[in-house]
Amino acid sequence: MNPQRYPDSSRPSKPSGASESGSPTSSTSPSHSTPPNSSDPSDSAESWDDGLIARRVTEATAAALAAERASVLETGSRGPASKPPAPLAYDGRLRSRLDALRELVGLSRTRLDSRTLSEAGRVLDEAAARRKLSGRHTVVAIAGATGSGKSQLFNALAGVAISETGVRRPTTAAPIACSWSDGAAGLIDRLGIPGRLRRRPLQSPEAEAQLRGLVLVDLPDHDSAAVEHRKQVDRILKLVDAVIWVVDPEKYADAVLHERYLRPMAGHAEIMFIVLNQVDRLPGDAADQVLDDLRRLLDEDGIALGEHGEPGARVLALSALTGDGVGELREVLGEFVAERGAAARRVSADVDAAATELRPMYATGQRVGLSEEAREEFAARLADAVGATAAGEAAERAWLRNAGRACGTPWLRLWRWYRFRGESTTGRIPVRTAPPDEEATARQRVEQAVRTVADRASAGLPAPWAQAVREAAVRGSQGLPEALDELVARAGLPPGRPPRPGWWPAAVLVQAAMTLLQVVGGLWLVGQILGVMAPNLGVPVLLMACGIVGGPLVEWGCRMAARGPARRYGQEAERRLREAAAGCGRARVLEPVAAELLRYREVREQYGRVARNGTGVG
Repeated sequence: MNPQRYPDSSRPSKPSGASESGSPTSSTSPSHSTPPNSSDPSDSAESWDDGLIARRVTEATAAALAAERASVLETGSRGPASKPPAPLAYDGRLRSRLDALRELVGLSRTRLDSRTLSEAGRVLDEAAARRKLSGRHTVVAIAGATGSGKSQLFNALAGVAISETGVRRPTTAAPIACSWSDGAAGLIDRLGIPGRLRRRPLQSPEAEAQLRGLVLVDLPDHDSAAVEHRKQVDRILKLVDAVIWVVDPEKYADAVLHERYLRPMAGHAEIMFIVLNQVDRLPGDAADQVLDDLRRLLDEDGIALGEHGEPGARVLALSALTGDGVGELREVLGEFVAERGAAARRVSADVDAAATELRPMYATGQRVGLSEEAREEFAARLADAVGATAAGEAAERAWLRNAGRACGTPWLRLWRWYRFRGESTTGRIPVRTAPPDEEATARQRVEQAVRTVADRASAGLPAPWAQAVREAAVRGSQGLPEALDELVARAGLPPGRPPRPGWWPAAVLVQAAMTLLQVVGGLWLVGQILGVMAPNLGVPVLLMACGIVGGPLVEWGCRMAARGPARRYGQEAERRLREAAAGCGRARVLEPVAAELLRYREVREQYGRVARNGTGVG
C-alpha cells in the first residue's frame, strides 16, 4: 500500500462522517451521497484505522472510534507495524489436485485450444493468488436482484448504515467492503474495491468477537440495467470465498437468478447462503410455503441443501427491515467464518467446476487404444500392398526350378538351359518394375491401411485427441509407399543361393550314373553295329533302358522331395518380407499413434486426480 494514500492510523484525523463543527453527516443519505467516480476532497480527509480500511462513522460510533484509537496508541496492536496475517494454507489433497490440474493444463496446451483451458488456468491463478493472502479472513459477498433488500441486510449485519438504500434503482452502483478485523487489505485489493468504498462496522465487542475475520462485500444488483454493474457482479463472484444470495418473495423464482447464477454454481453449495428477505410482508404461514417452494427450486437447480447436518447451502428466512432472523444469520455466519475453511472449499469447488467443464476433453466412458488385432490387420494390409504372398510363391518356384536344374537329366537340363538361358540360376527372383496401374493400386492399399488403423486407434477418444491420433498417422504415412518399395528390393528375397539339402549330391551322382548307363549302352550298340564288338543286344539295350527310365524317375523323385524345402523357403521369404513391411509401418505409423495414445492416457490419469472430490485447509 502507498503510505501516502493510506496514512497511519495513529495520525490524528477527523472522522469522515463528521463535519467541521463536529456534527455527524450521514453517508447513506441520497442527498449527500457521492458518486463512485467523484473526486470529492473529503475522501482525502477520511480516517483510516489500519492504513487499509476506511471507516465512516455516525454520531453514535464516534466515541467508540476515539476509544479504539486510544487503545491502538497504548498497545500498538494495530497499525502498519503489526504482524501481517498468516497466508492461507491448503491441505494435502487440495494441493495435490491443484498440482494435477496444473500438470493437466501443461500437457494439454498443444492439443486443446486456449479457450477450452482458460477456465482451468483462471482457477489455478486465483487459487495461487488466494493462497498468498490472509487465511484468517473470509470474504463473503451479498448478492441479489434489484429491490431484494441486500443493501439493507448489509447494513443490518454491519450495525450501521453503510450501503445506500432507497427506492431509486440501481441503488448500489459499486461494490462496498466492510471488514470486522484488520489485515484484510490484500483481499479487498484483489477485489478491486478502492479505499473510499471500504468501511468498518459498528464497534461492538460482541459483534467483533462473533464476526472476527469476516469481510462482507455488498455487490451491485445482478439484474441491473447497467451492463457495467452486472460485469462487476460476475467478476467479484469468482473471487470471493462465499456468497449470500438475497431473494424476496416476488423474485425468488426469477429465471435469470437460477439459470445464470444458482444452477452454474450448484457445485459451490457449501459456500452459499440463500436468504429469503422481506418475510414481514408475507401473511400467516405464507413464509413457510415460499421457503418450501424455494427449496424445491434449489433442488431442481442441483444445489445440495445443508440441512440435518448435511453439507450444502443454508436457507434462511428473515426481515432486514424489522431485524427478525438477522441474529440467526449473524450467528450462522459467525460459525462459518470461524471455521476458516470457506476459501479452501471455494477453491476445491472451482476445481470441481473446471474438471466438469473439461470432462468431455478427457473422459470417454469406454475402452480406447489400439488392439493387437488392429495391429495385425495393419501389418497384413501392408504385406498385401508389397506383395509378400506373391514373393513367397515366386521364391518357392525358384527353389523348385533350381532343384530341377540340379537333379534333372542332362538332356532336359540342356533344353531348359536353352529355354531359360536369360534367367539367373542362383535362385533369386528378378525384381521387375511394377506397371503404373499396379503401383497406384499398391499406394491405395497403403493409404487405406493407414486410414483404417487411425480410425480404430481414435475410436472412442475425445475429439481433440482423436484428431491428434489421425494427424500422427497421416504424418507417418508420408513416404511410406516409397519406403516399402525400397524394402521389397532389399529384403524381398533371401541372400545368396537357395540352400540345398544333403541329398542333392547323391541325387546328382545317381543322375550321372543313369546318364552314364545310357552312354555306355549306346556306345555298346554302336560298336556292335560297326562290328567292333560281338553282337549282344540284350545287355546294351538293358543299360540304355535303365538310363532312359531311371533318369526321369530320379528327377521326379527329387522334385517330390524338394517340395517341402521349397515351400519352407518360400514361406521364409514371405515371412521376412511381412516382418520388414510390418516394421516399417510400425516405425512410421504405429509408434507415433501409440505415442499420442500414451499422452492421452497420461492426461487422463491427471484428470482423474483432478476430478477426485476433496476439500480442506491446513
